[in-house]
This record gives sequence, C-alpha cells and structure tokens, in this order.
Amino acid sequence: MNDTDTTSTDTTTDGTATTMAPERRDLLDALGVHRELLRQTTAGLTDEQARERSTVSDLSVGGIIKHVAHTEADWADFMVNGAPADDIDWSNPDEATLAAYHAGFRLSDDETLTEVLAEYERIAAATDLLVAQIDLDQSFPLPSAPWFPPGAERSARRTIAHIIAETAQHAGHADIIRESIDGAKSMG
Repeated sequence: MNDTDTTSTDTTTDGTATTMAPERRDLLDALGVHRELLRQTTAGLTDEQARERSTVSDLSVGGIIKHVAHTEADWADFMVNGAPADDIDWSNPDEATLAAYHAGFRLSDDETLTEVLAEYERIAAATDLLVAQIDLDQSFPLPSAPWFPPGAERSARRTIAHIIAETAQHAGHADIIRESIDGAKSMG
C-alpha cells in the first residue's frame, strides 16, 4: 500500500485540516504521544525545579525540553534543506561550539519553563505540518559526524522516526529526573 491509499481528513497540531495517509497519521500519533509524555514531566514544576539537576547527570527537565525542541527543529530543517553548509567538525570541536552545545541542555536563569514549552509547541506545530506534507522518500546526505557512517543518507521518513526516538528517549530521562525531584512521574 502506498502513502496515498486510504487517506482521511485530519487536523495537525496547529489546527490545520489536511488530507493524510495512514502512515503520516501514525507518525504524527507517535510524535504526539511521546511529546505529551515529555510535557507531562513539567506539570506543576517551578522554574527553579525545571533547572534542578536531581541526578549525577547535567540534565534537568527544563534543559531536556529545550534540547528536544532545538533538536526537532534542526532535524525538521534537515528534511527540507539537508545538512547545514556550516557543518561542525565534531571530531575536534572548538571551545565555543562545545559551550553552545552544553548550553542547549540547560534552562538558563534568563529562560522560563513557560517560554521553553511555548517554543516547543511552536516547533511541534511546524514539524507536524511538515510531516503532513513532505515527500517522505526525499533523502539528504547526513552531516559529517563520528556517529554517522561516511556518506550515509537519511530519508524524511527515517528522520521523523529519529525525532520520535529522540523524544521518547528524553521523555524517559525527564521522567527519572522529575521523580527524583518530587516523586511525580509521567506513568505508573
């Protein structure tokens, strides 16, 4: 069965009505489930709690939300434009690149959880619209990085699956951190 079989009218995160094939609905449903589990870890947290590192990791709930949002935006851009022209040499990054990378995992003192969640919602809505419309077979070469095979490509479909996996993985991290803060957990 191809992507256009058995279409139906659905609504994306931003409220846009669109005709969607089952594969796209499934991808959006999976994204939605894992995003919601991640968001649930923030329920009732203060900004200070959202910055709290409750394990030996440098991660915090707010920092994870910030990281997942920016990572999703980067991969959504990849699906449209391919790897950025200013590709970072991750085998030997400079101090400023490393500092910016680590800051992407922290909710800074001048950021609020509300702001980071609003940015995540904006990015999620844009990604959902992209998932509803993009050619899922479109592929681009992956950026050069020690964790990607040289010359490898990734299709939009595979990139969306990666966003789902990244969100699910970090939802689990956030749940552990949240439980360490006050005993609350997303499930169970």
